[in-house]
Amino acid sequence: MNDLAEIRALHYETAGPVRIEIKNGLIDNISEISLHEGKPQLFVAPGLIDNQINGYKGIDFSNLNLPIEEMRMAVESIRYDGVTTFFPAILTGSHANLMRIFRNLAEALKDEEIRSSVRGFHLEGPYISSEEGYYGCHPSGHIRKPSWEEFAHYQEAADGNIRQVTIAPEVEGCIDFIDNCIRNNIVVAIGHTNASAEQINKAVDHGARLSTHLGNGCANLIDRHRNPLWPQLANDLLTTTIIADGHHLLPEELQVFYKVKGPKNIVLTSDVTHLYGMAPGKYVFSGSEIILTEDGLITNPVLNCLAGASKPLRAGVENMMKYTGCKLGEAINMATLNVAGIYDLSDRGSLEPGKRADLILFENVDNILNIKQIIINGKIITNT
Repeated sequence: MNDLAEIRALHYETAGPVRIEIKNGLIDNISEISLHEGKPQLFVAPGLIDNQINGYKGIDFSNLNLPIEEMRMAVESIRYDGVTTFFPAILTGSHANLMRIFRNLAEALKDEEIRSSVRGFHLEGPYISSEEGYYGCHPSGHIRKPSWEEFAHYQEAADGNIRQVTIAPEVEGCIDFIDNCIRNNIVVAIGHTNASAEQINKAVDHGARLSTHLGNGCANLIDRHRNPLWPQLANDLLTTTIIADGHHLLPEELQVFYKVKGPKNIVLTSDVTHLYGMAPGKYVFSGSEIILTEDGLITNPVLNCLAGASKPLRAGVENMMKYTGCKLGEAINMATLNVAGIYDLSDRGSLEPGKRADLILFENVDNILNIKQIIINGKIITNT
């Protein structure tokens, strides 16, 4: 990796040419440059931040025997797609398996390169709805009521690195669990839930602040009035995370979510699985047989639901621009600035002096991001 001292590019929010000076891996200064110095051809933006990655290009983060070498390979592949910071997501499983998975991930964080991009773990379940449809492709046999004592074991195994838990507010014991999470600076998200408006609002009153992939983790047939979608959209304290991969939500859903929440209260996530980059066919994910189609759709035919995604976060940024008409800067902020704010990642997520020089340089051709260079801590890691 080569050190950089300076970048000249078009600012992703203003499209104006800027000079970014880098020192000791940090952004030292940003200044406008005049066009007589030559107009740059590439845009520059903060590296993307993904709060939900289950695996990547054949590497499953829930592998009970995950080698550090494979985790390092996954980090490298994720970076090449423009994501410089991410949270491995772990689904519902048995107590023994979750303990083993978190020990593996904690061990992987001892590697400096992995630790540079992995800022914590996201536990999605097992404290979710046990109703068919709402638990999605999570193995229903391991869904259970929240237990702070049990979670404390997971957090110990993870060396304190679990930063987010997705839970269902209607499950018995949920509110006490949320209180404990907030006291321990753990982000609480609502997801895979059939909670009432009252239950959702109570969870928010106690500190829940995210909706996990809203519009998904939901039964196919729901009451048109009383369902868990409206109250989450209506509550201004909830930031909505969405999978804008072209499969999980229809264009009009993205448009409505964008209009209701606005660009500052949406977080783009990928929910990508290890099937990204794999050939179409039948695979096993979360203990069930699933099908990966040629266009990247992943389905569980038995449960009649989607089973994660096969497109990187960049695709969500592109689709938000395509379907909502939002600006490039707004779409990228949904995958950078907004995410950093949720997790208090004060050292990244925006182009400002003092921030880590985690940057992407790219062409924007008809709202398609063609990434040309990725920079981590001021060092070039790829140049295509």
